[in-house]
Amino acid sequence: MNQLTPPATAHRNSAHRRYKFLKRLINFRQCDFQFALWQMLYLLVSPNRVYRHAHYQKTHKNQYARDDPAFLVLLAVFLCISSVMVAIVFGLSFGSFVALLLWIVFVDCIAIGAVIASTLWYVSNRFLRTRSPHTVEEAVEWAYCFDVHCNAFFPLLLILHVLQILIIKVINTTYFVSTMAADTLWLVAVCYYVYITFVGYNALPFLHRTVLLLYPGLIAVAVYFVALLLNWNISRSVFRYYGLQED
Repeated sequence: MNQLTPPATAHRNSAHRRYKFLKRLINFRQCDFQFALWQMLYLLVSPNRVYRHAHYQKTHKNQYARDDPAFLVLLAVFLCISSVMVAIVFGLSFGSFVALLLWIVFVDCIAIGAVIASTLWYVSNRFLRTRSPHTVEEAVEWAYCFDVHCNAFFPLLLILHVLQILIIKVINTTYFVSTMAADTLWLVAVCYYVYITFVGYNALPFLHRTVLLLYPGLIAVAVYFVALLLNWNISRSVFRYYGLQED
């Protein structure tokens, strides 16, 4: 009997993992929501603890990526709740609310996340991976890259989709103090995203020079000070982009 070649074996294992993931996604009773909530909490206070579980996954299940869709389900729930808050604050119709929700979920979170994950998957495997003739060569999984995006997206969601809406009357004016408050929220959210992304890739033992992934944070800081100098309220620009207000 001919044995499967390594590529064929890898393809079969990958297909089996996708099947198990989708099976859990359909049957919520198999999802560990308590653990997913624990991960969300620690993403806010100690992201390193979340990524330690990736090593457990690799040791026991031979993959760094999650095999439980509970985190994605809870993320979708938070997106729905935050979208309802936006709809109430801005007085959106039901149709406008649905359109906003679909855009946030499928474009802002999934599509843009897939682009970021694909870019960092290529960069990390092409430029950041260490190679040694004395060790088994490893590669960064695309699913893990998307996990890192989802991890980083959650604090950003809380800051820009929840906290920002709660203080909407403070940030949604033409005064400079509103510009400073709004732009500071954006800076914190983006830097949080960059830092959690860095921690995710830095947790992989076969990557080096991951500090390069922190550099977008410096760009965010530069944009922040330029925006303050120009009195450019980023939040108000985003509200106009989404059609939430006209001025």
